[in-house]
Amino acid sequence: MTIETALDDRTFTKHESEVRSYCRGWPAIFDTAQGSWITDVDGKRYLDFFAGAGALNYGHNNPELKSALLDYISRDGITHGLDMSTVAKGEFLETFASKILEPRGLDYKVQFPGPTGTNAVEAALKLARKVTGREAIINFTNAFHGMTLGSLAVTGNSMKRAGAGIPLVHATPMPFDNYFDGVVEDFNWFERVLDDSGSGFNRPAAVIVETVQGEGGVNVARAEWLRGLADLCKRRDILLIVDDVQMGCGRTGDFFSFEEAGIVPDIVTLSKSIGGYGMPLALTLIRPELDVWEPGEHNGTFRGNNPAFVTATAAINEYWSDDQLSVQVKAKGIEIAQAFDEICARHEGLSHRGRGMVQGLVFEQAELADRTCEIAFGKGLLAETSGPNSEVVKLLPPLTMTSEELAQGLAILSESVDEAIKETNA
Repeated sequence: MTIETALDDRTFTKHESEVRSYCRGWPAIFDTAQGSWITDVDGKRYLDFFAGAGALNYGHNNPELKSALLDYISRDGITHGLDMSTVAKGEFLETFASKILEPRGLDYKVQFPGPTGTNAVEAALKLARKVTGREAIINFTNAFHGMTLGSLAVTGNSMKRAGAGIPLVHATPMPFDNYFDGVVEDFNWFERVLDDSGSGFNRPAAVIVETVQGEGGVNVARAEWLRGLADLCKRRDILLIVDDVQMGCGRTGDFFSFEEAGIVPDIVTLSKSIGGYGMPLALTLIRPELDVWEPGEHNGTFRGNNPAFVTATAAINEYWSDDQLSVQVKAKGIEIAQAFDEICARHEGLSHRGRGMVQGLVFEQAELADRTCEIAFGKGLLAETSGPNSEVVKLLPPLTMTSEELAQGLAILSESVDEAIKETNA
């Protein structure tokens, strides 16, 4: 008997913490994965519209990336290197600069703050405060930036914030674009409180923003809103941090999600798919004049994940040497939106929003989103919900998914919506 056949859910309920979540919505024991598919121990295959919460933009076990990784491991390449200089890191830095930054006219120093997105955010906030000598950070309603204390302080979700167990301070939430249901907002209010000595508002060190709020419900900021925000920050000597942890690496079409707006943030955070293969890696990108760190002032044991450097380099060379992937992502985003149009035309109380290959189907009856994902799982599709009330079915398919696979998954989702609504009306 193999270990796979000996396993069942009791292993996890007995030994693993109650904090686990995704496994509760997807009650299967997964074993192998390739491309857009993941297979459980019983041989059932699932089409993956989740992609590791956006960490697998190039699919599971991408063969080009796997080949580079196996070659590196087989020659005993460095695995753990802290912040020592290694061949793998140097090749990544050269490739990232020549194929990502320079073609976009961007000039950033690269900091490796630790293995995850929240490490990148913590480093960005800490550096902004060091540079400016100020403490306050402006964040936005429904934002999500991570689970460590600094990142939680600029996160909107009340359940996650409550888990901190202490007051989360030095951050002020402001309304994200379209927060007031279609009423066009500008930044006059922001400037007024900055100028009013009676407002009780401390001049902030930085503003941190997601161009598309994934966990917050696929809330998409308009390009003109982002430009207005960037302009205000520049005029008022406030640093602009764009959190591109989930929306970067091509998720919205362009490599960086802020490219469409034509803005240049002071600091950018990247993680999830920057490693290419699903291995931990995070970057904090810093305008050179802001790089005022003292050696060792911010560090971490796992900030030099060399196998991730290898697969990150391979991913950039394979997918970002030209604009083909970007073009395909934007085209597939239109296909998803068209499929959502058809679903919304059949049913009242539904709408949709998104950019590129992050798309959300929004339910007025929040419980229908969860039920839709539950039915879809039974049909062999992985999709999750997001939003403050889990009212959005959020799609994050691998960017490399074929058009046939995309159509197959959208058909399953459409059927699942129909069944969930039929149950409610029965």
